[in-house]
Amino acid sequence: MPWAEVAVLELQTTASPLEPGAQAFGMVFQPIVRLDSQRVIAHEALMRPHDGQSPLALLDAARDVGRLGELETLAVRRATSCFDFAHGGLLFLNLSAHAVLHSPRRPQQVLESLQSCGYDLRRFVIEITERDIVEDSARLAHALGFLRAAGVRIALDDFGNGHSNFELWHELAPEFVKLDRYLVHRIHESAGRLSIVKALVQVAESLGTELVAEGVEDVQDLRILQDLGIPYAQGYLLGRPHVQVATQVSSGAFDTEGGKLPVLPRSTRNSSFRRITAEHLMIEAPYLLHDACNAEAEQLFRNNPQLPALPVVDSQGIPLGLLNRRVFNERMAMPFARELSGRKPCTMYMHSAPVVCDIGQSIDAMSEILLGEDQRYLSDGFIIVEDGRYRGVGASEALVRRVTELRIEAARYANPLTLLPGNIPITEHIGRLLESGQSFAAAYCDLNSFKPFNDQYGYFRGDRMIQLVATTLARHTDPRWDFVGHVGGDDFVVLLQSEDWQVRCERIVAEFNAAAIALFDPEDAARGSLEGEDRSGRYATFALTTLAIGVVYPLPGQFTSAEEIASLAASAKRQAKRQQRGVFVLSQ
Repeated sequence: MPWAEVAVLELQTTASPLEPGAQAFGMVFQPIVRLDSQRVIAHEALMRPHDGQSPLALLDAARDVGRLGELETLAVRRATSCFDFAHGGLLFLNLSAHAVLHSPRRPQQVLESLQSCGYDLRRFVIEITERDIVEDSARLAHALGFLRAAGVRIALDDFGNGHSNFELWHELAPEFVKLDRYLVHRIHESAGRLSIVKALVQVAESLGTELVAEGVEDVQDLRILQDLGIPYAQGYLLGRPHVQVATQVSSGAFDTEGGKLPVLPRSTRNSSFRRITAEHLMIEAPYLLHDACNAEAEQLFRNNPQLPALPVVDSQGIPLGLLNRRVFNERMAMPFARELSGRKPCTMYMHSAPVVCDIGQSIDAMSEILLGEDQRYLSDGFIIVEDGRYRGVGASEALVRRVTELRIEAARYANPLTLLPGNIPITEHIGRLLESGQSFAAAYCDLNSFKPFNDQYGYFRGDRMIQLVATTLARHTDPRWDFVGHVGGDDFVVLLQSEDWQVRCERIVAEFNAAAIALFDPEDAARGSLEGEDRSGRYATFALTTLAIGVVYPLPGQFTSAEEIASLAASAKRQAKRQQRGVFVLSQ
């Protein structure tokens, strides 16, 4: 029989003090680390069943027989009896609201358990766990006041999950709030989690609360928590629970490849658009079978005057093309067209290469349609399929409207073309690097002869050239440590912590220059130049577009503002263009 079931029977038959049912567990202690000093300052006491199962089963068993408060109070006594107060620092102890409010004497019983060890009560922090819904937070705050009056501090456990909430935070005014693992784990990959934790840091500062990040298991997560100013953390990276207290942090916990500062995760799209898919833009429209005649198509257009185009599908429902209303009507309006073409297949007038989107395709991905050179979708709309079979059509104006709204929102902090971080995030990241004292290279990237290219081929191909810069930069930088930003136009800034930054810059230039040739017309590429008018309107020839990078490598402590770094990097870029060098490094 599992030990939890045994404990239920013992709890049901034991009047007091719960000792027989409680012999099934021991106590272990997990270190809590102060991040600025990297020292262990406290431990959390945790129940551990002797058979290795979850302690939640024993807690649930005690709750079922109405003895949860007694079991948790016993766990407090056991923890205080075996904790090494000489080396362990503060002791965090878990109690549910039920354990504190169970009876009028419950706060006093908790105090007696703490006093039994003979140590200063200021060494204890009571964590209010998330397992109970607290219906009267003011009553709980009043009960905890008896503990506080004796010197005990209060922590709110697992904030961001379970039943911990802002009402409890405000009413209890805890000295500590422990951020749940859900918010902390992989924060270096989640812009959403980062935004929430940033907001909680501000709340904690305004309420005078210290934050403890739980579930820290990744070095990059830990580095970001440090950067956010969160004072304390615990997790397997820093130290696992053990019967003995930890006197130092696990080796390698703070090793982030030479102290590098992780690039903060960012959201490239407005969150309100993440769940908008092609299905949300879909119009359930009739279709034509491939063997339908033009007379049938004409009648279907007449019955559906709101449709700009009709899809044509095969017998399996696979789209074959789109029949544009305007094009079709013009053909059928020609002399004798109805007599000659009315019984012929409708496929003779259809556009056989329509834009096709899967029903689950996100609007983020669908925005790529707007970048294509084939703009017939503006009049035709697009076909929406599910598992390759026709489901409906989408209107071009709906897609354009949604994508426009998306780009307007994204432009606040990111370039709308490349969706790379804009001026504000670039400035913020330079500030982070300067404040951390970490060495880095600031590279300013700009295109040579881009205006003649744009004038010659138009803005659609010009956009493709700029996107080529963005993709090339991303391919040759380490997203963990190297920050890529888009100032605007053809200007980019890259902040590199990679030690081989100069080699990376040279590879970026070489790869871009080779790939950019494909964006020119074959005759211009073969000639190696463009012909056109200069700024004065006179005939001139221009070199093919290439990339220039100016780099400044500031010494730690040499500069204090992002403006100084940006100004020097721009100066290095001008030197690279003036000297016609791919990469120019400004000397110290």
